[in-house]
Amino acid sequence: MKHDPALNPSVLRQRASAHRAMALAALHADSSLFVRLSRFNRHMAIARSLASQEVAQ
Repeated sequence: MKHDPALNPSVLRQRASAHRAMALAALHADSSLFVRLSRFNRHMAIARSLASQEVAQ
């Protein structure tokens, strides 16, 4: 069982920011367009989820 650390707003903000950076990096990767777009969308979905959790708290 994986235990999540306490997710306070600053941790959520940092993780969301990191996923936005990974999403932008995915667009510039040396991969096919399909792979780049898939990675971008996956990281942006995580960033949006973390941002919504931050607002909810």
